[in-house]
Amino acid sequence: MKQSESMIRVRYKDTDQMGVVYYANYFVWFEVGRADYFRSIGMTYRDLEHNEIYLPVIEAYCQYKSPARYDDEIYVITTLKMLQEVKLGFGYEIINKEKDLLLASGETIHAFVNIKGKPVVARKQNPFLWRMLRDKVDPEKKEG
Repeated sequence: MKQSESMIRVRYKDTDQMGVVYYANYFVWFEVGRADYFRSIGMTYRDLEHNEIYLPVIEAYCQYKSPARYDDEIYVITTLKMLQEVKLGFGYEIINKEKDLLLASGETIHAFVNIKGKPVVARKQNPFLWRMLRDKVDPEKKEG
C-alpha cells in the first residue's frame, strides 16, 4: 500500500491554554496528509475538482494517545485504506518525530460526488483516477 509522509511543526496558535494541541487540529493535519498523499501520486485536489470530482468527508475518527505540544515536529503518515466505487477511506498516524512516539491515529471516509453534491461512480466518472487509486490500494490489480 502506498503511503505519504507530511512534516508539520506545531504552531503556538494550535495549542490551548495548557500548551496541548487542541483536538480539532488533528483533523486539519489529516487534511494536510490527504493533500500530500494526492500530490505523491501525481494529482492535486485542484485536479480532482477540475475533473468534477469532490471528496466531502462523510465519516471521521481520531484516537488520541499522547499530546502534541507547541514547537513539536510531527509526521502525518497517510495511507489509502479503502476504495469503493462511490467512496474511499484514508488512515492516518501522527507521530512525534523527536520521540518517535505515536500521538494519534485516525481515519476519514469520503464520498465521490459531483459539483452538485450528488454521488458519482468514480470508475465511470474518471477511469484514469480510478485505476490510479485502485493500484495504490491493491498493487496486484493492474486491469479492470
